[in-house]
Amino acid sequence: MKMKVTYANQRSSTAPGAGGSPPHGRRYDRPMRETGDATATGGGGVREVKSAARTVDLLEVLAARGDRPARLQELADGLGVPRSSMYALLQTLIARGWVRTDVTGSLYGIGIHALLTGTGYLDSDPRVRAVRPYLDEASDAVGETIHLGRLDGLNVAYLATRESHEYLRTISRVGRRLPAHVGALGKALLAERDDGALPDGPYERHTPHTLTDRDALVADLAATRRRGYAVDREEGVLGIVGFGFALRYDRPAQDAISCSVPVSRLTPRHEEQIIEVMRGVRDRIESAAPGGRTEPQWR
Repeated sequence: MKMKVTYANQRSSTAPGAGGSPPHGRRYDRPMRETGDATATGGGGVREVKSAARTVDLLEVLAARGDRPARLQELADGLGVPRSSMYALLQTLIARGWVRTDVTGSLYGIGIHALLTGTGYLDSDPRVRAVRPYLDEASDAVGETIHLGRLDGLNVAYLATRESHEYLRTISRVGRRLPAHVGALGKALLAERDDGALPDGPYERHTPHTLTDRDALVADLAATRRRGYAVDREEGVLGIVGFGFALRYDRPAQDAISCSVPVSRLTPRHEEQIIEVMRGVRDRIESAAPGGRTEPQWR
């Protein structure tokens, strides 16, 4: 598995004040080629279509900014695209609903068609459909917030969330991504893989408790394998502890579930209850997961 890392001196796409930093720790300060419409990718001779890649890059940047709209020059500079080309691309995407602009036409954000496409992904995925009822079951049993996430490179994308009965907002929501080393979901999935695939650190820090050193992360993943689940003690969000369980209906596991609980509510007895419930839910999900005989085998 080819893995990427966001280093400590690069800002996360989900960090407050990130100023349009790209997702996945990628940098968009490299100029994009202006000759031809395709560039080699090294993937068996298949060539990347430059205009399509540019469009995807733009949408990812806008999505990563959240509620912080971008200006034309900012996008052109960040993606290394001529201002005129960026303007034409933005106008095309606005007309099709993928990008929106304000009444002055000077600010740009992600459009509603991105939401419709993302919803289509969730609705069509047999794993997500199978797991959703169990998230309700787990949340009802422990009274805390339950997540379903999927590994995406060195990030985890959140696919479903069931909120705690005593609602406490966190930064992890459907469609968002966090670095896998930061939370219980990601560490549960990294523990299913060989440590040799982990890049060198230092890794991005989200709180004073985040594991930014490779050796520390390797030791934590070893402990995760021994326990059978991952623990995140305020590593992603201060005041929040998470317990993550890989779903092994795929090998290596691509999905995981987790329970997030405020430190203020986490007693030793409650922690034991959470682990017991989540283990049981994990086992039932794995037993009931679609066999895949009639479903496409996505990669």
